[in-house]
Amino acid sequence: MNLTWKSITELAREQRSNPTPSEKRLWRNLRKRQFHGFRFLRQKPFVHEQRESKRYFYIADFYCAELNLVIEVDGKVHDFQKSYDYQRDLVLNGLGLNVLRIKNEELVDMEGVLERIEDYAGL
Repeated sequence: MNLTWKSITELAREQRSNPTPSEKRLWRNLRKRQFHGFRFLRQKPFVHEQRESKRYFYIADFYCAELNLVIEVDGKVHDFQKSYDYQRDLVLNGLGLNVLRIKNEELVDMEGVLERIEDYAGL
């Protein structure tokens, strides 16, 4: 059997091509520097460790380099993976990034979500 492994970049591109409805909703407000002129990227990979030929990485939903900010949009699955998310946040914090988690349900109040991002980023 011939297995092909996708590159980190290919995985991130796939995720960019298939955003969740919640990611689409938030992206409409972050794209094209609409949020205070800051540039956000979608599905940004971060390699946090490399051992021999293995690379360990996470792909952040949204990332702003100017703010050192990662925004994660959490669906119901995150209710069952709190330990994984906690470890992931620790690793990203160790890379100098601040992680803000937003639940899907919160996105019905986009103004409130954007205010929360402003507060978290110190704007």
